[in-house]
Amino acid sequence: MTKKPASSPANTSPAKSATVAEAPAGGMPAAGEARAGSGGTKAGKDKSRKAGKSSKVDKSSKTGEGIGTPSLAAAIADFRVDAPELSPLIEERAYASGGYPYADRPKRKSYEKDLHGLQIELLKLQEWVKATRERVVIVFEGRDAAGKGGTIQRLVQHLNPRFVRIVALDKPSNIEAAQWYFQRYVAHMPPRGEIAIFDRSWYNRAVIEPVMGFCTPAETAHFLEQVPAFEKILLDDGIRLFKIWLDVGREMQLTRLYARYRDPLKRWKLSPVDLAAPARWDAISAARNAMFLASQEPSPWTVVLANDKMRTRLGVIRQILAQIPYEGRDDRVVAIPDPAIVLDGRDFLARPGMATP
Repeated sequence: MTKKPASSPANTSPAKSATVAEAPAGGMPAAGEARAGSGGTKAGKDKSRKAGKSSKVDKSSKTGEGIGTPSLAAAIADFRVDAPELSPLIEERAYASGGYPYADRPKRKSYEKDLHGLQIELLKLQEWVKATRERVVIVFEGRDAAGKGGTIQRLVQHLNPRFVRIVALDKPSNIEAAQWYFQRYVAHMPPRGEIAIFDRSWYNRAVIEPVMGFCTPAETAHFLEQVPAFEKILLDDGIRLFKIWLDVGREMQLTRLYARYRDPLKRWKLSPVDLAAPARWDAISAARNAMFLASQEPSPWTVVLANDKMRTRLGVIRQILAQIPYEGRDDRVVAIPDPAIVLDGRDFLARPGMATP
């Protein structure tokens, strides 16, 4: 899939915490206190010293390095979804975590306008798939709480459900576990004229299963050897295959897991795997990187930095629409997937600080 340039992200400064906002800027005393201090009175000097002390406390609260203030690493280590409140350090750093390139959130009205136009394009795509008897498979993988479900929901929201299917399989049965590993996924490949969307897929064997101890290292190694050949079979048979990984920063993942637990309508999304994911962050990173290196060909991975749900949804839809030559495509609406957050798998691994196995 080709990549195209786009405009640079427009960043704005993130809002300061309430603690920092209450302190005089730059650690200097407030205007009234400065005037009293400049007169040399004892009261003025006392107020100035108090203001300076309060500024230092506020600054250490912001950085998390002050005495009696837990560090970010400690806050992450102490994280529990059932805690009375989420650590302010985690919440404060969530949006920019993982090297997310934006500091500002998009305007919802602008997002809804763009989404509306893109969903019209998705309907054009579906009609073209039906008319030309094409087959499209979209695989969604990613970290827990990365926003896969919400992105899939926006993809299919206005599509004809008779010709698009969401495949979200439970753990394999005893019979399925005894079969060729790919067999149960083959059964869900779309017939001609339809689209199949996998909410997690055969790539469970590359990341979730080995990290959680559900398969052996030898089984994962065998899978990584076989998967390029398996996907070549799909491509040679005419299936258009998209593989999308949604990646979030560590603090953003914790923030979303905590929010899910507190919301009775979303708590069902928390599986034992979700709850175990934070403690296995590094192991999941290593497994993900090994997966990218082994399976970038013949069908490349697209990685979407997903700290912002609105930008994620638009980026994913644009990436799919831009790669399919459906009739009537409006390139002004489809535009270019944002290169700041929509990356090729190899480009993702080449980011600064990204360790590969």
